[in-house]
This record gives sequence, C-alpha cells and structure tokens, in this order.
Amino acid sequence: MSLPDPSPVLDLIEAFRRSKTMFVAVSMGIFDRLHDGPASAADLAAALGANQDALGRLLDACAALGLLRKVDGVYRNEPIAEAYLRTASPDSLCGYIRYSDRALYPMWSNLEAALMEGTHRWKQTFGWDGPIFSHFFRTEDAMRDFLRGMHGFGTLTSPKVVEAFDLSRFRRSVDLGGATGHLTIALCERYPGMRGVVFDLPQVAAIAREQVALSSACPRIEVVEGDFFADELPDADLYAVGQVLHDWTDEKIGRLLRRAFDRLPPGGGLLVVEKLLHEDGVGPLAANMQSLNMLIATEGKERSASDYSRLLHDAGFGQVEARRTGARLDAVLAVKA
Repeated sequence: MSLPDPSPVLDLIEAFRRSKTMFVAVSMGIFDRLHDGPASAADLAAALGANQDALGRLLDACAALGLLRKVDGVYRNEPIAEAYLRTASPDSLCGYIRYSDRALYPMWSNLEAALMEGTHRWKQTFGWDGPIFSHFFRTEDAMRDFLRGMHGFGTLTSPKVVEAFDLSRFRRSVDLGGATGHLTIALCERYPGMRGVVFDLPQVAAIAREQVALSSACPRIEVVEGDFFADELPDADLYAVGQVLHDWTDEKIGRLLRRAFDRLPPGGGLLVVEKLLHEDGVGPLAANMQSLNMLIATEGKERSASDYSRLLHDAGFGQVEARRTGARLDAVLAVKA
C-alpha cells in the first residue's frame, strides 16, 4: 500500500519560514531601499550594517519567492513588491505585515494556551491585559502604520464588497468603525447619489481624513469622531460594519446591531463585511485561519452566514442575504422592515 503524498505536510512545516522571510525583509526596509535603485548584497549590507553573506541569503530567498529579481548579482523589486511591500506605496500592506511580525507572530506561539483557556494572548505574550489600541498602538506612528496597512487590504476588497448588492437606493451611509474610510470611499465612488460618513475614534479620524481627501468622492464624504458603543450614531439609511463584528462576542455584537436598528428608518439597511465560514465551519481556509487569529488577538471569531443572520434577526432586522464576493471579505445585507 503506497503512502499518501506528503507535500501538504512538508509545505506546512516550512510555511512559517516563507512568512518570516518576507516579514524581516519588510522590517529591514529592503524593498524601500531597492525602490531607490537596484543594489547588490554588498551595497545593501553596507547600508544596513548587516553581514553580507547572511543578507545575500535573505535576498536570494526573496528572489525565489518572486518578490525580487536578481540579475548579475544585482537585485531589484518585482512589481508585486513595489505595490505592496514598499512603505510609501498607496497600496502598501507594510503596516499590517509589521503588525503580523511584531504582534501576531509571537502571540501565535501561544496558540495552545489560547485553546486551553479560550482567551486572547496579549497578557501571556506581552504582559498586557488589553485592549489592543491602548498598548500596541499607543503611539501615533504605530497607529498610522497599522491603519495604512489595513487601508491596503481595504482597497483590495471594498470595491468588490460594494458591488455584491445593488445599494443605489440608499442615500446616506455611515461606516461604523470605518478606519481609513476605504469602504465609504468605495461606496461613494460606485454610487454617485450616495453621501457617506466615516465614524471612528478621534485618533483614527485624522488618518481617515487624509485618505478621504485623495478620493474623487471627497466632497460627499464626512469624517465624524465617536465611539459606536457609547455615542449617538449619525443618521443614515445604510450602516456598514466592516471587520468589526468579528472582534466581539455575540452579546456585544447584539448591542451594536440593536443600536443601528433603532436609528435606521423603515427600509434602511445594514451592510456587514466579514470573512464568511462555510455552514459546517470547514473553510474557506482563510476564514478558519482568521478565526484562530481572532482567538489569540481578540474576544471574537469568524462566523457563517447563518450565524450573522441569526444575530441580525435577533436585533430586529427582517430580510437578510449573504453573498460571496470573490475577494478576501464577503458581504451580508440586512434590511429593517
């Protein structure tokens, strides 16, 4: 009897090595330096104060991963690195990569303890009780770096999300916990008759205003400071919550959904943007991995379409429909009868 193909197991054994290679190259500023011009391992080692032979191995690994191109001992960025791995790129994912390296990577080493206790690993890993925004993002630079990385993710997903349903009947959207405004920007750019509000904490709002100012829909977008659990929600006929509900327990989600429901007029909608698990809980793989990530980092988890439907019906919503977008995030639209 022949043995099964070991490739999936062998690939998983080595998977973290590929991630860490990219993480460290971003952290060291390799792609930023190569944006300024091609360079050899000797040039980069001298600029970074690194060991030339060791750095050469990292550069060769990045080339093997398709992030760099090496010709006659000289390295240059591939287009994918120029777009996503360079700090100054408008589509940069560097902020989230650095967060993954410095926060998530060490916390994932404590996954077994999280499974035994069912709680996040901030205290075990860093000595913090939480919440995340008062510790890891305690400086403006750290907050800005993370949010710009999340904005990069948002620009990849939000245009697909706002196409999942015909939202043209809505006139004023409010994105609760809207971060840099990528979802509101996508909504207002797709629907010329819509006005949008990005609603988030004061330390986030300043960064949102910078991103909104770059959009052609800027005149129709407002940034309002507030806490969606404590402050009055701005008027809207469409509320949106993008990668917000997965942070919380069912009880906290219910509180937020009921607040939105009470503020909406009849016929008003709520757009939920999250990774949707399959109904049996197995797959898509990215949703399973994110659910484990939420275990180590928050008090939340990923859910299926029926899970969100139940929560939305419990909050008072009538019609609920979920759609896969083909992007990393999916969409659920609930309507108030």
